Amino acid sequence: MAETGKLEKMLILAFSDSKSLEGGGLAEVPEFIEVLINPETYTHNFKLKFSESGQGQGTSGKQLKYEYTEPEEITFEFLFDNTGIIDGKPRDSIIADITRFKQVLTGYKGDSHEPRHFKLVWGINSIFKGRVTELSITYKLFKPDGTPIRAIAIVTFKSSIEEEKRAAKEDKRSADLTHVRKVKAGDTLPLMCYRIYGDPKYYFAVAEKNSLDNFRSLKPGTAILFPPIEKVNNQL
Repeated sequence: MAETGKLEKMLILAFSDSKSLEGGGLAEVPEFIEVLINPETYTHNFKLKFSESGQGQGTSGKQLKYEYTEPEEITFEFLFDNTGIIDGKPRDSIIADITRFKQVLTGYKGDSHEPRHFKLVWGINSIFKGRVTELSITYKLFKPDGTPIRAIAIVTFKSSIEEEKRAAKEDKRSADLTHVRKVKAGDTLPLMCYRIYGDPKYYFAVAEKNSLDNFRSLKPGTAILFPPIEKVNNQL
């Protein structure tokens, strides 16, 4: 798509649940906020969770063992100003704008019984999908009577996608993670252990974990839990 040169304002689209967020366009959005001025910067955080294994004798530190990748976070600063210098629309107070902003981003949604889900859109680009985890507002400028006329809102969003999409996005083949698999026709426990752990020898420990009396004859559709390989090794 060719650039038009038109200034596109960032939109914060509010959805009642994750399914409507994944499938909804602007016309289907019950509420949205158009920012007064596009942010100059934003911070996108990626975090990995590690646990510390025991420190080996003669070593200088503990080994970090990967556990999981935490959801991404993104933080924006949004400006509120009622002087009219920015948009040519002076207002008596920013209180109404701040109140609506807070209500949309953090308010309890009655029909879904939880706060909303959000999609951040800038022009033709969808920047982020997630939930608001933190909102702080700093008031910067006041009238003589104390009425605020300028404020900065700092908002942190945490990535949140549907479980099916999350499982598809992440690599769930790692033997260090817990897996749940449903038995298919022709599956045997040693074969399933080979697919998960790369070795069929763990079948007895998995059978014991799932209280399987007859693991040689698995019923299709049965859900079987495969613990992390470290826990399975501890049972051998």
